[in-house]
Amino acid sequence: MADGNITKDVMYGAVAPDDFESLLELDRYNARSTAFDKIISATHDHFWDPLDPKYIDFSEPFDLEHEAMMPEEQVPFLRLPYVDESLRDPKMRVAFINHLQLRNFSSILHGEQGALNLSASLCHVLKDQGAQEYAANQTREEARHVTAFARYVKARWGRPVECGAALKALLVEIIEAPEVYKKIVGMQMLVEGLAMGAFAHGYRHNRDPLARKLFQLVMTDEAFHHKFGKIWADRTIPQLSEAERNLVEDWTAHCAQKLLFDRGAPNQMAELFGTYGMDPERVVAEIVQRRKERDPNRRYRSDTNVFRVLIKTLLKAGLITERTRSFYAMYVDLDELAGEGDRMVGDDIAEDGIRYLQEINFKDRATLAPAAE
Repeated sequence: MADGNITKDVMYGAVAPDDFESLLELDRYNARSTAFDKIISATHDHFWDPLDPKYIDFSEPFDLEHEAMMPEEQVPFLRLPYVDESLRDPKMRVAFINHLQLRNFSSILHGEQGALNLSASLCHVLKDQGAQEYAANQTREEARHVTAFARYVKARWGRPVECGAALKALLVEIIEAPEVYKKIVGMQMLVEGLAMGAFAHGYRHNRDPLARKLFQLVMTDEAFHHKFGKIWADRTIPQLSEAERNLVEDWTAHCAQKLLFDRGAPNQMAELFGTYGMDPERVVAEIVQRRKERDPNRRYRSDTNVFRVLIKTLLKAGLITERTRSFYAMYVDLDELAGEGDRMVGDDIAEDGIRYLQEINFKDRATLAPAAE
């Protein structure tokens, strides 16, 4: 691991970002891995165009002024007595919930931009042709996600809000990391795992039909992006030395902690509380007190909870062992997760979405091409 990439399979071999000459080696052109061929060929099955209304129509209306995008039971802040009392006016209550959704969709948009840049950076360094083509395909798909979420935010609110400090710092750290394993674990497994949980949750609970359609379309792509990371884990994790495994596990826990902080830190939302006439410090104090009073054995159990989905992704990939188990056990029941099957909560949603896309993309064909496994 002299180059720090911890490469255990030649198909994940990499060159330096400024070493284009190595990609011109003649023998390289005859050494293409077939591991990603099914994922690459399936690109046609789940193609969609965010600029074409036959796939998704961003002109569909939604009454943001009078209808809350999410049911109140899915808005934890409303369980705080101070917030609940401060938002007795139904119209203000709706505005607050929908403002939270603006922040949520903005974070997703920034995350998709990070995924676009990350996959593009992999194109520059992966040496295997199959891996490089896969990364190029993902770059294209992430680009349409950026376009789609940008159009959704524009249609509903006009403009996104700033990226949270913790998420921005992590995205920069992952994208600029020279080690390929950090890019794959950080983005393909953690950020994508968090995204799949967020999309599944939004698909299940968001009252805006356009939002639900968008989540499903994006999930048809993300399910394959997750497979790329899973192939890396299957071919890499079992071959790691103890020192290498410790490095990978520590990086994984570091990224997970950053993501948990970004999603759960109330101090990052001070401006929002002030906008609705609340004292941000009082809200934060109430949140801290509530956390102190919470049952220490309470764990995330909803199958669409974003942290639960993220941690299940890591556990099934072999990225959680006794060394780091206690960190994740604070949030979920790891034994319960271990007993579940390998299917993720978003798989059924994505598969239904692929069938929807096949009907559009292959409507003139006698038979539909099956999605890659």
